[in-house]
Amino acid sequence: MSNIKEIMTKVIQEQPDDASYEEVLRELAFERMIERGLDDAPKSRVIDNNEMERRIHTWQR
Repeated sequence: MSNIKEIMTKVIQEQPDDASYEEVLRELAFERMIERGLDDAPKSRVIDNNEMERRIHTWQR
């Protein structure tokens, strides 16, 4: 696996030239969320879509 600087550099370089600071940060955060999810999946630290939908509905009350 690439080191963190390589991953961040790749994400930043993939952004359009007119990307805002906030857009770049959002993409970096999204990349991190994906990496965390991929790390959690084999460790069974995930929930299925039905459970997530149930939880979201409880937040909306």
